[in-house]
Parts: sequence; C-alpha cells; structure tokens
Amino acid sequence: MGKLTKKVVLVVGGGSGIGAAIAQRFAAEGADAHATSRAAMEGVSDGPWGDGAGRLRTVRADAGSAADLARVFARVRAEAGRIDVLVVNAGISEHATLGSIGEDHFDRTFGLNVRSALFAAQGAIELMPDGGSIVLVGSIAGAIGTKGYGVYGASKAALRSFARTWANELAPRRIRVNVVSPGPIDTAMFDAVSDAVRDGLTKLIPLGRLGRADEVAAAALFLASDDSSFTTGAELCVDGGMAQV
Repeated sequence: MGKLTKKVVLVVGGGSGIGAAIAQRFAAEGADAHATSRAAMEGVSDGPWGDGAGRLRTVRADAGSAADLARVFARVRAEAGRIDVLVVNAGISEHATLGSIGEDHFDRTFGLNVRSALFAAQGAIELMPDGGSIVLVGSIAGAIGTKGYGVYGASKAALRSFARTWANELAPRRIRVNVVSPGPIDTAMFDAVSDAVRDGLTKLIPLGRLGRADEVAAAALFLASDDSSFTTGAELCVDGGMAQV
C-alpha cells in the first residue's frame, strides 16, 4: 500500500519540473492526484500510476487567476468530493536588480508566487477534512540574498511566513502546513543556463551537485504523508547543504 493510498491530492503548478515530479510520485503512492498548469503539460499524462491504485489527472489553469482556481476546485469537488493534500508549486523566477525592478516584474512575481498559494489554500480548506496537509514549495532564496532575485526571494519568504500563520490557524482542525524549500534543482529551466553558471552554482553546494526533481518530490511526500504527523509550520530544505552550512 502506498503512503497516499485513497488520498485526494491537488498539485497547483504540476505541469513540469518539480511540480510534475511531485504529482507523479504522489500518484505512484496511491493518490488520486490532480495537477494544474498554465501551459500544456508535456510528460504528465492522465491515467493510473504505480500498481494502479493511484491516478493522475491534469487540468489547464492559471494559478494566479481566482476564476481558474475556482474552476479547478469545482472540478475536484465534482470528481472526488474533497482534497486531503494540497501542494502549491506554481511560481516564476525572473532576474532584476533593485534599480531595474518595475511594477510589471513585481506584480508578475507576487501575482503568481504568493497569490496562488493564498487563494489555493483558501479554496482547499473548504474541501479539506480535518487531518489534511498543505505543502508549499518555497526556495532557499527566501532565506539568502541572491543578487538580482530580490523580488523572487521575497515572494518565497512570504510562503514561509504563510506556513507559520496557517499552521497556527488550522491546528484546531489538525491540518498541517509545511514548506519544502529546494536549492538549485536540475530541471528544464537549467537547459538554457551556461556551463559556467552551472559550475558556479555547483561549487556553492557542499554535496557537489545540483539536486533532482525526484529528491524534492520525496521530501514533499514526507510532509504530505502521515510520516510527518507531528510536523507543522516547518521548512524542509532540499539544497545539498547550500544554505545550511
């Protein structure tokens, strides 16, 4: 039996990279997983996973749109009746130093990275039985100062703050709220990165390599499942030690 057998999961931002790895791993662990993405989902297909107990279903939706999120929740309500686990992974990362930050850059970043988490959580708790779990995908950028990524880092720090507050607010319902914060992960976004940048990042990581999306998915599974039944309001960093030592 999988760790999420018979659990209904919604992964907001599950169309590629870390989000897709989480959706697929959760389905393989027996979940009835629903994954959203703003773009067409390549490599994420509907159907049974693992031993057949789990299932992955996909829906195209803009996580920054309240109307789209409402449509997603209506669909999950109609198909499954509840949400046991919510994962919010939707986000963008754009480079801009302090002197070049414009309103569009700020609004795009906070409008997706922070807005999606807030309103996805708000919608999910209406469908979530007591004892559910919320996992926010943050970043170690929320705790360190990375040149050119101040707005991105601030948006991820906001998720860390949300987790603390929501964990406290939802504790009477035994709904746990935690954050998994990756460091540099070798996903499709790194395809356009130069070898020099990759080498530079790798040198900052004590374990000497970039992380893999499946490693973040394993950490998210721990936070989503009963394995972490006494863990809430916490942040689990998956960064090879980059921001830890």
